[in-house]
Amino acid sequence: MTDIWTAKWDQRYADESYAYGEEPNHYLKEQLIKIQTGKILFPAEGEGRNAVYAAKHSWEVSAFDISTEGQKKALELAHKNGVTIDYRVGELEALNYSQESFDVIALIYAHFPATLKSGIHQLLHGYLRKGGTVIFEAFSKSHLDYLEKDENVGGPKDIGSLFSIEEIRQDFEDYEVVELTETVIQLNEGSYHNGQGSVIRFVGRKR
Repeated sequence: MTDIWTAKWDQRYADESYAYGEEPNHYLKEQLIKIQTGKILFPAEGEGRNAVYAAKHSWEVSAFDISTEGQKKALELAHKNGVTIDYRVGELEALNYSQESFDVIALIYAHFPATLKSGIHQLLHGYLRKGGTVIFEAFSKSHLDYLEKDENVGGPKDIGSLFSIEEIRQDFEDYEVVELTETVIQLNEGSYHNGQGSVIRFVGRKR
């Protein structure tokens, strides 16, 4: 990823307040309670709200991002909550995760550049054990209509970084689909996710 991309996220996470709040994503909470605890990976985890929540509920947590500012805030949040998370900074292919070592991969608003996102999904596929679960929530391509009406809802402004059901089916073709839907939700997550938006939600089990 480019230095411009990294600088954007470092700038967003440099503020004292948490850009997306300190509370976990609602869909993640809803899904994690259905799964036996184990090892979980959070890609593009930013300031750590979801990773810390999982750690507080007995998950062995790994997370990564390109932002050192995000890592700093995440580790502060973990310390505040009395938990430990393994948080790495850098490009996924250089982070040395072991193949088939995670029980869950949680992609929560993990929006990558259009040219990279499918390749990253393929790399992540290799790190998930057979029978493991992907939990995914991110903005759909239809979200641009909501973003045009209200910028406070947040999300990428380029359609290539957004998702469709068809893309998720292709990227996760070796999965039993537990849920795959496009839906409109009301977001209230920190300063950058507020308002009505369109999301893709996906839960799949690796065959």
